[in-house]
Amino acid sequence: MNKFQYFLEYYNGEPLIIQLVWMVSCFLFLTVIILIIYLKFLRVRLRENEKITEKYTKDYELLLITYLYAETDENGVSLERQSVINELEKGIENTFKRKIIVATFLKLGNEITGEMAESIHHLYSQTKLKKYALSKLKNRNWYIIARGIRELTLFHVKDAHDQVVKHVNHSRREVRKEVQLYLVNLFHFEGLNFLDDLQTPLSEWDQIQLLEELQKMEDQQIPDISLWLKSTNKYVVIFALKLAEIYNQFGMKDVLIELISHKDKKVRLELIPVLSHLHVIEAKEIFKNNFNESSKDEQIEFFKLLENLIEPSDEPFIIEHIYNENFEVKYSALKLLKVLNTTKFENLELTPPESDFVKIVEFIKNY
Repeated sequence: MNKFQYFLEYYNGEPLIIQLVWMVSCFLFLTVIILIIYLKFLRVRLRENEKITEKYTKDYELLLITYLYAETDENGVSLERQSVINELEKGIENTFKRKIIVATFLKLGNEITGEMAESIHHLYSQTKLKKYALSKLKNRNWYIIARGIRELTLFHVKDAHDQVVKHVNHSRREVRKEVQLYLVNLFHFEGLNFLDDLQTPLSEWDQIQLLEELQKMEDQQIPDISLWLKSTNKYVVIFALKLAEIYNQFGMKDVLIELISHKDKKVRLELIPVLSHLHVIEAKEIFKNNFNESSKDEQIEFFKLLENLIEPSDEPFIIEHIYNENFEVKYSALKLLKVLNTTKFENLELTPPESDFVKIVEFIKNY
């Protein structure tokens, strides 16, 4: 007690700044002690949760395997299978166990294929897991909605189509992406009907993912894309152009020609390689007539098109642009002239000798 009184007298006799330092030091010391105790408690709790999770995971894996290998009766559900369903239903009511059950379904679903995978999907729909996934679609948090849609996709729940498609124009890109993947994964080309109503952007990465999923499909019967090519949403138009190129939509020639005058430069730039790929010769004259009003990027792309669709009748236009101020246009024009008329190319006036024009010609000669 005397020591404590001595400390208090010492403390009270110190300047205010020293007293504050002591107070802060004591506070930090206590905080560190509390944090250490909390971290130890948290570590113990996590280890216990890991053990519990591991136990339940093994139990539910065994239940699912039992379900898969159980014999079925005339109605498709034997007593053994019904027993598994009842056991799962009990666990699903608990949030913690439900997460483990979903994770177990996913793990097993990724390891099996064919009829067994279909059985897992069927079992998922038979339990309340489907109901909980659908309830997530009404959540106010976007990440919960996205998680619910992803779950429905993984378990092939087709009858959730109407609830999922409501989010096709969601404000969050992550949700829109999950909607799009759900529709394409489960409904293939028919799922692309969401493009009819899409009012939001469709990023380049989203387009790539959709195309990758479509190309996995055995049924490659692409629907009529003319409506998407005429869409007021430029992202839909650009995606439709990719479809036209990949799936060789020669029947879209007239609609594609109309897009040459599209108001958006990005659309026009995406269009030119498609016209080249589909050999839409009729587009050349339109581009020639509008060449001087086109942007530099469009002019460069058009000459790339000419390299693929070159004809003798294009020679006057090409000669007109061998002195173009744009290097890439000039280079392409000279290459094309060499292809069309080697004599004229060889007899080009190469003065002054140090000019860029002469250097390009010499390079092409020796190429």
